[in-house]
Amino acid sequence: MSARQPSRDRDNDRPRGFEDLVAEGAAVPTEGWDFSWFEGRATEARPSWGYAVSLAGRLAVARAALDVQTGGGEVLDFALRRAAPKAPVLAVATEGWPANVAKATALLRPRGIPVVAVAEDEPLPFADAAFDLVSSRHPVRPPWAEIARVLEPGGTYFAQHVGPRSVFELVEYFLGPLPDEVSAVRHPDRERADAEAAGLEIVGLRAERLRVEFHDIAAVVHFLRKVVWMVPGFTVDRYEEQLRSLHERIESEGPFVAHSTRHLVEARRPA
Repeated sequence: MSARQPSRDRDNDRPRGFEDLVAEGAAVPTEGWDFSWFEGRATEARPSWGYAVSLAGRLAVARAALDVQTGGGEVLDFALRRAAPKAPVLAVATEGWPANVAKATALLRPRGIPVVAVAEDEPLPFADAAFDLVSSRHPVRPPWAEIARVLEPGGTYFAQHVGPRSVFELVEYFLGPLPDEVSAVRHPDRERADAEAAGLEIVGLRAERLRVEFHDIAAVVHFLRKVVWMVPGFTVDRYEEQLRSLHERIESEGPFVAHSTRHLVEARRPA
């Protein structure tokens, strides 16, 4: 990596110190899955398949659709707007984090889409075979048995999942090397087996590894506060020493580079 100039204040172009940047990253709200705050301070390559646009195409031909673990509803809202006027007659979303339930409700309720508060490990509160399309972007754990239950025969599950060892360069910087059983979590082969065990047929599975860059320590702090399962129990105080060392590394060497993994899943409940 090439050397770079120190992080600078956007208003008066003065160099910004560690405490200033960390305080900023610790103060940014974490609700929803809007990552626009990272513009100019972190980048992530996007999968080639364009999930939100592809989802819009599925919604345009669906009759009853369910979006599981919708976050702040941003992706579903985009896809529905793009699918209009051919949006499904019925569309529902679930979310488990209270802050995101409120955000998704404010975004989706004006479109007539209810957001149901459901924890990720709870059964989906819908009848059997209620939907011909179930979708999800980055579910914590796909509830395969529940997905199969609420899909009608011939119905489709269409989702983008986080893959194995996603951004693990950053995770292991803080936690040290992790055992193989942790690294294997979210592996596409394991998810295929779990989906098939629930009675679903995998009809499409694509995976990509994508470059991620963190340009300042504020972006690292905000990312770890927002994606809480990356470094469980993360706080600035707990990891101040590692954060300070990483700040100095970024200032002297350039962006911290990691790699995310994503896979696109299409599964069908057999007719």
